[in-house]
Amino acid sequence: MHEFQIIKKYFLNLSKNNKSSLNLNDDVFFDKSKNLVVSIDTYIEGVHFIDFKKPELVIKKIIRSSISDLICKGVDPKYYFISGSGNKKTFSSSNLEKISNSLKEEQKKFNIFLCGGDTVFSNKLSFSVTSIGFSKNIVLRNNAKINDDIYVTGNLGDSYVGLKVLKNQININKNLKKYFVNKYFKPDLNLKLAKKIINFANTSIDISDGLITDLDKLINKQKLTYKLNSINIPISANLKKLLISKKLNKIKYVSQGDDYQILFTANKLKSRIIKKTAKSLGIKISKIGIICSNTEKSEVIDQKGNKMTLKNMGYYHKF
Repeated sequence: MHEFQIIKKYFLNLSKNNKSSLNLNDDVFFDKSKNLVVSIDTYIEGVHFIDFKKPELVIKKIIRSSISDLICKGVDPKYYFISGSGNKKTFSSSNLEKISNSLKEEQKKFNIFLCGGDTVFSNKLSFSVTSIGFSKNIVLRNNAKINDDIYVTGNLGDSYVGLKVLKNQININKNLKKYFVNKYFKPDLNLKLAKKIINFANTSIDISDGLITDLDKLINKQKLTYKLNSINIPISANLKKLLISKKLNKIKYVSQGDDYQILFTANKLKSRIIKKTAKSLGIKISKIGIICSNTEKSEVIDQKGNKMTLKNMGYYHKF
């Protein structure tokens, strides 16, 4: 079973009288009466991060991953709680000092504040982060409309290359290794867009599990499909050069996740305000496709105009 099947079978019924739970099918909990928005995530060594050789970077990745859930909903993150399980080696004085310093840097960068947490002794390293923000409204999942344009912020795929570098699965020069590993540990979050996206997005999600996987999640309760144009999916100049030099599949590299960019849909009439917002904030927003009715199959058109097979695109938690 994958995580959504487990939720539906064992836990969905427990939330049926709580509208704020959003049917356990969104990035956050949203109590509209209190303007309260909450997200929670768990991170396991060997699953969400390879190892703990660089605790100061792992903790940055974890914090950014957590607050990304709020940002994509149109909410400024404000507070966070962090809990961790570890042993004397992983939670050594040196490592704890590095973690503390990194948290201080992330707090300053994103204007967030630590409120509490918990520590537990365990030989299995893990962290859980709860992020909290406040907003009168949020951008929900499963609210796309037929003929909506599909947009994504920033660039996709750099983080996946960084992961492959850390696993010694790709051979590139030292400067490129540094660039891609940095993108893996410190994804670029579009905090400035949080308060603007509510003005034009019909539905949104952050890209944590991969472009195709998260686009499927975005409309998983709607009878809708999509068409994406590969050539319009934004990638960095470094990734573009890499794909060409090593003859790699673009869709595979942009669909593996850990990008934490915002994927959203909007009415075609909103294109002007989206362009204006992108320009005024100095951020990259790319139109990559369109939402269709379920009379058509979801598809991705490659750079040669051919339809691509959508298999094993992204990450799913399976049990």
